[in-house]
Amino acid sequence: MTQHVIFSHGKDSEPWGRKILALADTARAAGCSVESVDYRGIEEVDRRLEKLLSVGRASASAPVLVGSSLGAWLSLGWMILLIGAAILAPILPIADPINDADPTKAAQGPSWAHIFGLDGNGRDVFARVVWGARNSLFIAFVAVLAGFVLGGILGLVAGYFKGRIGGALGALTDILLAFPQLVLALAIVSFLGRTVFNVTLALGIVSIPILARITRASALTWSEREFVTAARAQGAGHVRTMVREVLPNVLPAMLSIALLGIAVAIVAEASLSIIGAGVKPDVTTWGNVIFSGQSFIREAPFMVLLPSVVIFFTVFSLNYLGDVVRARFDVRESAL
Repeated sequence: MTQHVIFSHGKDSEPWGRKILALADTARAAGCSVESVDYRGIEEVDRRLEKLLSVGRASASAPVLVGSSLGAWLSLGWMILLIGAAILAPILPIADPINDADPTKAAQGPSWAHIFGLDGNGRDVFARVVWGARNSLFIAFVAVLAGFVLGGILGLVAGYFKGRIGGALGALTDILLAFPQLVLALAIVSFLGRTVFNVTLALGIVSIPILARITRASALTWSEREFVTAARAQGAGHVRTMVREVLPNVLPAMLSIALLGIAVAIVAEASLSIIGAGVKPDVTTWGNVIFSGQSFIREAPFMVLLPSVVIFFTVFSLNYLGDVVRARFDVRESAL
């Protein structure tokens, strides 16, 4: 078979020229007779490819909270206030959560001096909630960050390559998801010990398959889009295509699930502490604050109720922000 095309006009040094020559060499290796190489229209092809790439990159760069509802801004404000209080706890004018105890005032109700009341040992519940936020948020954020990075890498690779690689990684994810998540975390903590590091490690391991599954599902869709095909046609390697074209568009879905994952991790840490399997009681966490008030639930319900309200607002805010991110992601994807 013979290809009749126009000669190259001496532009072998151009990047697109080298691509055409490479295609010609491939054709010759396949048994075709290539008489000459045509560069006409190559500039237009490159321009269209760049346009496709710019569409894909723009879809992942739109602002998230612009035009959002009041609920989204209130949720963001709550999280900023909470994180700020947790970071500044050492310099805030609040009591020490462990040492400032007055047993003579045990289980005293809320007052101007102690807005959340005092616990069974006479410690300020509000101060314990603020200090507990440091450890609870640290555990949840670090655990989900580990799952975000490791699960994201696994899911991105599985969704991009598909085939045997994707199948093997998908099977690994399914095996991890087959275990009940809280039971798996409980087993890990029971085996390794009740420390902040071990609880964080357990919740991080639990979060990996969840984020990997979501990332893989999103990467499967985005890796077939036109701008990804355009990147491959321009000679981009697998790593560059995944990082520059697929990953920015997968990130909104990952972030949405990560925010939900942080909320779940907060509840999981509290659940482990309430059943006596979380961080040791000498470490202030939201779960331990609630655990210390269980025996006073009838005569002083505020010891359990008020910390639970803080957890509720935190989980609600994270879920709401996750919904905002997901809504923005869905709109951008449907518009392409």
